[in-house]
Amino acid sequence: MGCYDCCMRCLGGVPYCSLIATLLCFSGIALFCGCGHQALTETERLIETYFARNLQDYITLAYIIQYFQYVIYGLASFFFLYCIVLLAEGFYTTSVAKQTFGEFRSTMCGRCLSSSFIVMTYVLAVLWLLVFAFSALPVYFFYNMDATCHTIDVLTETPASINQLCVDARQYGLLPWNAVPGKACGVTLSNVCKTREYQMTYDLYIAAFAGAGITLLALLTYTVSTTYNFAILRHLGRKGISARC
Repeated sequence: MGCYDCCMRCLGGVPYCSLIATLLCFSGIALFCGCGHQALTETERLIETYFARNLQDYITLAYIIQYFQYVIYGLASFFFLYCIVLLAEGFYTTSVAKQTFGEFRSTMCGRCLSSSFIVMTYVLAVLWLLVFAFSALPVYFFYNMDATCHTIDVLTETPASINQLCVDARQYGLLPWNAVPGKACGVTLSNVCKTREYQMTYDLYIAAFAGAGITLLALLTYTVSTTYNFAILRHLGRKGISARC
């Protein structure tokens, strides 16, 4: 067997679909966790500086932000390990399906393991869909804030009317209703939108939202690839190319 044939056999055993899904998952989780963590920190700073004067008004929000940051650490670790396991499972099932490595064949344990990964990945995809929807909420808040600031900039010639344009953090549940001032209006709000902290936080939330979408795409790709590989394993098992574990 020549070198070319050997390389083709090795490349034939590469699970390209799982490999692409792994790269997507790594990049999506890195984007979501990294940008989301920093965006939460910047959000706390913005609330503290412009929307709340008393520590007691945003102490609950600070605890929630800290809790979500710890959750982000756990998500990053879990998805890193889970993607590695799924990639390894992809190598196993692809090698079995294509019968690349001699007598390496489908087993009952292999099919059970593949079916377990299908269920787990499907459940994760459904749960991550909720995370994806939840990550759109801060983008929506900052989008409304940016639109209000744009309106204020357009109406700068009539200062009496722009003072009625406000963004109230209490309406979004970020602060209690007795928080002072709890909102920013008019020129003050326009100045907030022009700060570097605001622009960076907005961009970070958009990047985190995009990362959540990429991760969801990766999980759906994993679901398709694992389902296909499991179907191949069942087909091989029906042909008698299997052994009890």
